[in-house]
Amino acid sequence: MSTASPEKLVQRLAHGRPVAAVVLEGTDVYLRQLCRSRIIETFVPPEARDWAVLRLSAREASWDEILGRAQTVPMLARHQVIVVENAESVEKLGEKSRDEILRSLEEYFKSPAPFTVLVIEAEGLDGRQRFGKLLYDKGLVVELKVGKESAPLYAAQMAQDLGAEIDREAAAVLAEMLNGSPARMRIELEKLASYARGRTITTADIETLVVSARQNTVWQLADLLASGRRDQALALVDTLWRDGEQPAGIVGALAWVYRKLVEARDLPRQTRGYQAARQLGMRPESAEGAVRQAHRIAKEDLLAGIVVLAEADSRLKSANPDPRATLEFLVARLTSSTAGSIADSA
Repeated sequence: MSTASPEKLVQRLAHGRPVAAVVLEGTDVYLRQLCRSRIIETFVPPEARDWAVLRLSAREASWDEILGRAQTVPMLARHQVIVVENAESVEKLGEKSRDEILRSLEEYFKSPAPFTVLVIEAEGLDGRQRFGKLLYDKGLVVELKVGKESAPLYAAQMAQDLGAEIDREAAAVLAEMLNGSPARMRIELEKLASYARGRTITTADIETLVVSARQNTVWQLADLLASGRRDQALALVDTLWRDGEQPAGIVGALAWVYRKLVEARDLPRQTRGYQAARQLGMRPESAEGAVRQAHRIAKEDLLAGIVVLAEADSRLKSANPDPRATLEFLVARLTSSTAGSIADSA
């Protein structure tokens, strides 16, 4: 069949047309749950979901059982949804077992049950293997990720779902800081919605809750990088890594800090906190510190740093990233050109 984004899947489901097999590929928990829920809501009414919605794991149930259930007419419902989790486990089976599953699937796809929507979930599939090729060919593959343009829209929708509202700039800042991860945006928005208490969530709120939680790490790391203290920066990255901080989150937060420093660099060195706060969308004490820090660094180094961070973000999103090596290389690049400019401005 074809591939689609989560947004396109929702649009397609809005027409109510059954799909023989939907393949949800990716690791984002929020998007997986969103797509699964929309499929169920579209095809199975609430009163029939106890018997017309079935969840099975490919690690535990046999595919003969799964496909047998798919070919069984649902009781008291026009359609049924069968969710198959952990489908990537098929690729780790022995050749004989894989071949038997493939034969069963190929036979099913020749005449899929018109009353069944088969939802196959996999964290990742190898398009070079026969199992992945078959699903890509016969199913509607939905990639569980969002583009940079869509991420702020997801943030706004999540806020609305939580009974809150977030302004456009704040949604864009949050999406960029969290590397467009819907699951992480949802977690932060739950905290932000509670903090805002009915008013619109702003960039200042994000700076207070999301950034402040990392105040002693991300801003400290940015200061070490900007001042060329490579060994200390590597040590802090190692601490963040051991504490479970996601590399994409570190890069996203650093990119936000660097952009704020670029904005702060354009303000006069003596700008007071409350004045800088209005320009930067930050708390006064943080804004004043950002201005002081920004004026210790050449603007061209800050701009070059943003480019380096964007490249690191791209590498982390590549097919086979090495997160630790990417972070260490990032530190090396960001500290290679700043020490001289710091010394010149001191």
